[in-house]
Amino acid sequence: MTFAIIIICLALVFDFYNGMNDAANSIATVVSTRVLTPLQAVAWAAFFNFAAAFIFGVSVAATIGKGIVDPAIVDNSVIFAALSGAIILTATATHFGLPISVSHAIIGGLGGAAVVKAGLSVLVTSGIIKVVIFIFIAPLLGLIIAYLFSVATMWIVRNYAPRSVDRWFRRLQLVSAAAYSLSHGSNDAQKTMGIITLVLLTNGIIQGEFHVPIWVIMLSYTFIALGTLIGGWKVIKTLGMRMTKLTPFGGFSAEASAGITIMFATMLGIPVSTTHTITGAIIGVGAVRGVSAVRWGVARNILWAWVLTIPLSAVFAALTYEIIRLVT
Repeated sequence: MTFAIIIICLALVFDFYNGMNDAANSIATVVSTRVLTPLQAVAWAAFFNFAAAFIFGVSVAATIGKGIVDPAIVDNSVIFAALSGAIILTATATHFGLPISVSHAIIGGLGGAAVVKAGLSVLVTSGIIKVVIFIFIAPLLGLIIAYLFSVATMWIVRNYAPRSVDRWFRRLQLVSAAAYSLSHGSNDAQKTMGIITLVLLTNGIIQGEFHVPIWVIMLSYTFIALGTLIGGWKVIKTLGMRMTKLTPFGGFSAEASAGITIMFATMLGIPVSTTHTITGAIIGVGAVRGVSAVRWGVARNILWAWVLTIPLSAVFAALTYEIIRLVT
């Protein structure tokens, strides 16, 4: 029981880091356009991260809990190693200002620990394929929807004075930032719910079919909101200021497009990367002004971080599992 409590605490640390790294996803645009100050923005995002607990279900949590590896081979050591691998990678990326997919970090961690324990056969192929497909679909959808959204909106406001357009989109960006933070909380907090519920099932604390207790839901949303409130400021700078120059109009388009994409994935129970989605949307908004408006060197560094997330977290988790096996 003591080990189970330690693992649940570790899961909440992971949830906190998830909020820290992904704070950039929620507030980078609204800060870079100066619609809100950084402190106002993280408070705004944290509130709507938490509010998602009362709106969305737990389908993503179910995918994490039973759709990546065979639950039958999952034990405390596997979960501890998976969380350790994900936390090491997420904390390192946050320190260096790289916006990674925390979703893929925990998926890689689970896969790495499970494979070391029982071999490749324990991976749930359908769940893995669904996640891998959306590595490519999420940023592409974000980019395409943001591009089309921006073009359509520019056509609608084409006869209005720039000052008037700017003023209106400053107000609208508060709405889009709130919608994006809702979608972010709904998808990302559920990953921690799935992990904690796995711990509870593994240790016999809850019985029967996979179901997420209400206290797990509330704890998970609370910690991701706290992480967002603290904010990973280097990551925020990378996404909001280094990728492309954003206006309130562009910020609104990016947030609204990414929010729509993530909510769609959440309803399908897909643990999509909110980082990939908002990054794609920001690039899509920048591309409206021309290819040169996007800093492709920054985009390339982020892409490498994405590619390496799953294998690196899997390696860290595998090494942690081996250490646990040696000392126990």
